[in-house]
Amino acid sequence: MVLGAFLDGRLAGVIAYGNGWIEQLYVLPDVQGAGIGTRLLSLAMNDMDDIRVWTFQQNRRARAFYKSRGFSPVEETDGSGNEENEPDVLYHWRRLPEPVYSADACRR
Repeated sequence: MVLGAFLDGRLAGVIAYGNGWIEQLYVLPDVQGAGIGTRLLSLAMNDMDDIRVWTFQQNRRARAFYKSRGFSPVEETDGSGNEENEPDVLYHWRRLPEPVYSADACRR
């Protein structure tokens, strides 16, 4: 799925995702911090129970963004496996199961 976010009639951000992966999440620099990335990511998180996404190790802002939304780093590489040859990090998020409540547990 590919979705765009528009602000004042211009494309301000885009997300491409599916099959448990975010392939791309990009927000124009001049509107970063306005909640566009959060809204786009929340759409993917609503559609998928288990998500992985790569980002570059040097991209501190993206790393903080994912970590603050519950993603955990699970793998770091030297970059030899990507087009840019840049060290990267794989983040993972999994939806927590819904709690099951029991009337018996409340009586104790």
